[in-house]
Amino acid sequence: MVETSVKQTPRVLIGSGLLGVAVVLAALNLRPAVTAVGPELDEMRESLGATATWAGALTTLPGLCFAAAGLAAPWVAKRVGIGPSVTAALVLLTGGMILRVLDGQLIVLGGTLVATAGIALANVLLPVVVKESFATRIGLVTGLYTGALQAGGAFGSAVTPPLDDAFGGWRPGLASWAALSGLALVVWLAVARTRPATGHGADSPETTPRSFLRNRLAWIVTLFFGLQACLAYIVMGWLPQVFIDAGISRGEAGLLLGLASIIGLPVSLIVPPLAARTGTESWWILALCVCGFSGVLGVMAAPSAAPLVWSVLLGLGMAVFSLALTTIALRARTGGDTARLSGMAQGIGYLFAAAGPFLFALLHDLTGGWTVPFAMLLVVVAAQAVFGFMAGRPRYV
Repeated sequence: MVETSVKQTPRVLIGSGLLGVAVVLAALNLRPAVTAVGPELDEMRESLGATATWAGALTTLPGLCFAAAGLAAPWVAKRVGIGPSVTAALVLLTGGMILRVLDGQLIVLGGTLVATAGIALANVLLPVVVKESFATRIGLVTGLYTGALQAGGAFGSAVTPPLDDAFGGWRPGLASWAALSGLALVVWLAVARTRPATGHGADSPETTPRSFLRNRLAWIVTLFFGLQACLAYIVMGWLPQVFIDAGISRGEAGLLLGLASIIGLPVSLIVPPLAARTGTESWWILALCVCGFSGVLGVMAAPSAAPLVWSVLLGLGMAVFSLALTTIALRARTGGDTARLSGMAQGIGYLFAAAGPFLFALLHDLTGGWTVPFAMLLVVVAAQAVFGFMAGRPRYV
């Protein structure tokens, strides 16, 4: 009986400064595997003899993996623990980034599948670490975490073309990011230590996990998350190609995507703590959605006219991701509820979002241009603003 009781006692990671560093370093690795592909997509297609449909599948895989692994993450964490689950996520990420550069089209897709499965697990579980281990500093640590995500995305798109040039091709350029994720894995293993939960950050042993599938607020948060993810992965996957087709060089297109990603860094550091203190994120979310809508409209109408301005506006629009994660933490009362809401929002949300890049590519193939795909994206951003405004109001699931 004593042994059973110990197994049922919930445990949380000790919220030390070193754990904060490990969380930030892990977050830094959750975007380069995706954003590094955009600037290399044309070279990859030419090298592999791949079609635009294959490229659409490649840019859709992250969303599909995030959906499947996101739904599984709470189940995995409950059975093996939050620390080992994040460890497994970083192992998958590192191995997948190495695997995908070893052979042809199917291996690229397979390696991307493995890497993004690791990202998906970490996407769901790291907000739970923040909620449980840094309960009194949710806004601050969420800001640092999402800032690292944005920085990683920026580095992925901006640094990969020079790595390609330095190492002699897209394969070593993409594979080089495995070194950074390997470092994150080593640091995580060194500092992740657990203690028994005190009752505020996790469910008690007697608590029966509840489903949020019939919870209206949970669905609002899920739709908001899915729509902002749809925007982000279309932009990360296709913005460089749109700029290249408009006459902008591949290197400059990668830097513009890097700018769009890095813009989210200061926003992520400043806005979530402010929103957490004021108790509502709705107006912040609406303001960022207006910026994103303007950026999409600018790229749609005249991509080469002011690409710097469009990239900044798109970056501000994508920075709403930091508030999407903040709403997940603030709309739940406990660590267990945070895990379930995070799993639902990211699992089902990314399932919705997965269709975005593929549909974007399909509309481009069918119409031969970018106007219709970007018109679809405008609808996505408008809907994101509506659901985001509702998700940002102070309530609990």
